[in-house]
This record gives sequence, structure tokens and C-alpha cells, in this order.
Amino acid sequence: MIQTSITTDRLQLELLHPNDHEFMRVLVNTAGWIEFIGDRNVHTQEDAMAYVDRIINTPNLYYWVARLKAANTPVGVISFLKRDYLEHFDIGFALLPDFQGSGYAYEGAKGVLDMVKAYPEYQTVLATTIPHNVHSISLLTRLGLRFEGEIKPGEETLHVYST
Repeated sequence: MIQTSITTDRLQLELLHPNDHEFMRVLVNTAGWIEFIGDRNVHTQEDAMAYVDRIINTPNLYYWVARLKAANTPVGVISFLKRDYLEHFDIGFALLPDFQGSGYAYEGAKGVLDMVKAYPEYQTVLATTIPHNVHSISLLTRLGLRFEGEIKPGEETLHVYST
């Protein structure tokens, strides 16, 4: 069973909750999210509430909100989901710009990877990124994932990494 709460040295990760809609509205509209993940057309409070509700109610889709333990400040999300075009679950991460470069994405993603490796069905975990997202590629490599190849599930070419 996927843990709803994960604690690391500096972060508390909790599964996405309906009350996180305003944080998610801000996060999905950052320049980095739009460039590297895509525009989700979440611009109003109602859009954000519906977006969070879809995530929460989609099977095999988990988003943990990463919060600084000291201040309970949300800084980003770590995702773990089963995509139709991938054989195994996919891990992802996104942080608010003010918190990038501080090791939080690594710490949160490592916390999720450490948790799921206890389950046989998650012995292999994948990650996808667009080829020019050098920061994500660096982080995936640091997490121990290795480049496996390219796929083109739609219009965009993705690089696939694997544990």
C-alpha cells in the first residue's frame, strides 16, 4: 500500500488534498511547469479545485505535496503514476521557482523511491523528460536512474530513464 505520508530530513510529503488547490494553481502556472510539463489550463480557483479532484480520484496516480517541515510551507510535488504508454510507474517532480536548487526535489523524490522499493511491483521505476530539460536529467541521474531510450507517445519526443 502506498504511504500517504513520507518524512525526510527537511520535508514532509503528504498525498495531495482538496485544500491544496490554490498551491497547485500557482505551481502549474510557473514558467518551468509550463515549459517542461505543459500548460494544464488551470487559471481559476474552480479550475484548480477540479484539477486536484481529478488527480485525487484517478487510480494509479499519486501526488505528494512536499512541505518544509520547519514552516509547513509547500514547495513542490512529487508524482508517482502509471502512464498508459509506459510499462512501469513513472516518478516526477516539480518545485516552485523560489525553492529550486536547494536539493528539495532530490530529497522528496528519493523519499518516494525509498518507500516504493519495498514493494515488488515497483522494483522498476521509470521517469520521462523532454531531452532539453537538463536539470531534470541531472537529478534523475543523481537518483540512480539511467537513460533507457526515446519514445514518442504523442507529438513530443521523451527520454525515458529507469531505476
